[in-house]
Amino acid sequence: MKKENLKPFPTLEKAKEEVNSFLNQLPNLYYIDENLKHTLRRYQQSALLYLNWSQKQVDANEKYNQLMFNMATGSGKTDVMAAVILYLFKEFKYTNFLFVSNTTAVVDKTKENFLNTASAKYLFSAPINIDGERIDIKSVESFPINQEPNTIYLKLSTVQSLSNELNDPQENALTFDDLEKHKIVILADEAHHFNAQTKKNQREETSWENLLDQIRRSNKLNRQLEFTATIDVDKEDVYEKYKDKIIYKYDLSKFMEEGYSKNVFRLQANNDNMQKLLNAVLLSQYRKRIAQKLEIPNFKPILLVKSNRIKTSQTVKDDFLSMIENLSTESLNEFLLTNQKLNLSSMALSLTYKYWLSQDLVKAVSEIKQDFNINTTINVNEGGTKGLLSDNVDFRNLNSLEDIDNPFRIIFAVAKLTEGWDVLNLYDIVRVSEEKESSTLKQTNSEAQLIGRGARYYPFVYKGDKSYTRRFDNSSSNEKRLLETLYYHTINDSKYIDNLNKSFDKMDLIVNQDADCQTFSAKVKSKFKQTSFYKNGSLFYNKTEEVPDSEYKNIGDYGIDNFTMVIDYNLSTTENRLRDDIFQINDSNTRYDNVVEFYNNDDYRLIKKAIARNKFYRFDNMKRYLPMLSSIKEFIKSQKWLGNLKVMARVPDQYNVDLSLMEKLSVLDITLRRIQTNIVKSYRKERGTNEFISIAVRDAVKDYSKIVPQPSNKKVVNELIQPKKMNDADWFPYDYAITDQLESSLINLISSMVDEFKRKYQNVYLIRNEETISSWKLHEFENKVTKHYEGYMPDFILVLDNGKIMYQVYVEPKGEQLLEKDAWKEELLESIRPENIDIIGENKDVKLYGVKFYTHGDGRNIVDELHNLNILD
Repeated sequence: MKKENLKPFPTLEKAKEEVNSFLNQLPNLYYIDENLKHTLRRYQQSALLYLNWSQKQVDANEKYNQLMFNMATGSGKTDVMAAVILYLFKEFKYTNFLFVSNTTAVVDKTKENFLNTASAKYLFSAPINIDGERIDIKSVESFPINQEPNTIYLKLSTVQSLSNELNDPQENALTFDDLEKHKIVILADEAHHFNAQTKKNQREETSWENLLDQIRRSNKLNRQLEFTATIDVDKEDVYEKYKDKIIYKYDLSKFMEEGYSKNVFRLQANNDNMQKLLNAVLLSQYRKRIAQKLEIPNFKPILLVKSNRIKTSQTVKDDFLSMIENLSTESLNEFLLTNQKLNLSSMALSLTYKYWLSQDLVKAVSEIKQDFNINTTINVNEGGTKGLLSDNVDFRNLNSLEDIDNPFRIIFAVAKLTEGWDVLNLYDIVRVSEEKESSTLKQTNSEAQLIGRGARYYPFVYKGDKSYTRRFDNSSSNEKRLLETLYYHTINDSKYIDNLNKSFDKMDLIVNQDADCQTFSAKVKSKFKQTSFYKNGSLFYNKTEEVPDSEYKNIGDYGIDNFTMVIDYNLSTTENRLRDDIFQINDSNTRYDNVVEFYNNDDYRLIKKAIARNKFYRFDNMKRYLPMLSSIKEFIKSQKWLGNLKVMARVPDQYNVDLSLMEKLSVLDITLRRIQTNIVKSYRKERGTNEFISIAVRDAVKDYSKIVPQPSNKKVVNELIQPKKMNDADWFPYDYAITDQLESSLINLISSMVDEFKRKYQNVYLIRNEETISSWKLHEFENKVTKHYEGYMPDFILVLDNGKIMYQVYVEPKGEQLLEKDAWKEELLESIRPENIDIIGENKDVKLYGVKFYTHGDGRNIVDELHNLNILD
């Protein structure tokens, strides 16, 4: 039993007692059912009745002006919020509502819910009508003094933007003076984010928690209603704050037990990512076929691929698309036959393999390629701001996945799909394997939350009826139950599974990845937008060129070790309920079988056969990627290429016979696909040139937001990221600098030099680079023995313009611990001199420089370097 279940919540218990008493007369809230798109569920109705009881008490203004709804992810908190708006408007004449959350994603989703009548996510009836009067909901930046009748005013904002707005008043923005003139209802979503100071047992004046307190206290009639699935009442300070404020609780376990969710099963597998993904695709497509057979309209199951790292996610996406493109009838048949033998313990996969082996595989392959391709795939990590769903197109696509005209079937993600993501037809989550596996509780907490979101029930129409609860739990049809089951395809690692189970138990499957994060925003100043530099100016980076073929001389140039390669041929998959312990598979119940040795003439025939099965290894195709290769025989035999390679297979003991030639061939197929992937990824790289091209300042200097860890979770003080107010610094384009202490130190240094700069230059700007455009990078252009092709962009560009010459100086703050590792970047910076580079275009009056890394206290003397370059007198 969870600790919190043992703790009393007096307000909740009193409300429950009063509402359930036969002496209590329940209110007639007819207008809520009439004006909400969804009929409130029983527990949602209870939440509203508990709130009603509290607000009818004579001491409501003092005792019940701040309340929390602690309701499970997927239980419809936003529907309750919509009902609360109607309730407080009708019963208590509240017309001003302030919605706040910690991320723009949640704010954007709520705009669709409350304001966009054309959206499928809109929660009210259109139009809203109470007692014959039409009610309008209007979006506002500040609440009007003279208010129109029958109008609800709604302001939606991230709490960071709200903080900036109230603490730094601008024209037409909300002020603390405004707040005193109105009675306001604060609707605080994902409210656990607003308790950082309570958790630390200190209340800072600038905290979000304190800000909401100020707003609530600005008028005695104000209400603060908080909504969250995640409130850590095991922490004593949090419990003491909320024990009398929690008005309603609805836990995930109860939510699932009452049938409002999908069933959740875990598929733990030892096979590689592509095999796990093909299993998931076949299971997903099988569900789609089941729905078609049952005449369920528009049933489109979604598959999500979860990684820990953006680079991994992008690589797996590319590999997946390649796998689907190369899928053939023969390879699918072989996959089904092989895995059918190994996965007898999985009901879902056994059904899947049996079904597809009974079908026309030519048609199946065609269908899979039609449903899973580059046009039905979305990677939410590509573009936008780290940690946020900032791209409006992606946001609309991800929040309309149930729509009939939405084409997407598979999503690749790292950390962006947490709060603010609302999808019901997610049926498979695949956790990909990575070289450096993360099995920390923080990581598994994140994944548990994702599973919780995916577990929400998809209310499809069956036999003309739409249900919002499971209907096939007692059905004898396993196929039907697949339509109400989420499968989590995960890695088979005991420590990981153990931590995952701890995450499920600790938070009842409800965990929030961003609980320890804040969102900071920076906007480009309107005054800077009026400058000629913003309107007409340019920043610069160097062009790149392909690395010449002559530099790809051997297999090592493609990052491939040509000595030993071990292929995990333990392809069995076991099926478990979500919280079952792992079935341990380790070296004690596996063996290593020798497959082939490329230097052994006896294996040459088998290797040649495997080579012939893969179209990539046609010599004319290979020459595209291995230009220095003279023949396929050389590729197999030469020590420069694969001549030293030994391939081994890790095989489960339950597979109690020696590998057959066909099975060895399958292992060799996997080996060659792995080698193929490395070859293609490594060729061709690009390297920098000394030709610099321009990018418009207005395209590079843009508003941005950044999600950062709160200070309590950072071990190194210098790494703390905080907003630094820059409104009074006319030389800094943004209203805030979102920096760590080292970067802030550099800004302070430049600030101390501005007067000196202005004696020589008409215009002085320090541009903070937030890499809003990924292609804007510097690349090494000098010929080095050790080459670095990846490129990077320094954090700052100092712009100095005397009316005749404009100097742009690249500056990079660097911690002492990184000086050696990143020395090549410093060498690149110091190679940027006017005499070493050519600026392309009409920019001959611009001179580019790079200087040494900036360290704390200017330990590497960049000020002296600016003097030596005659940039400073």
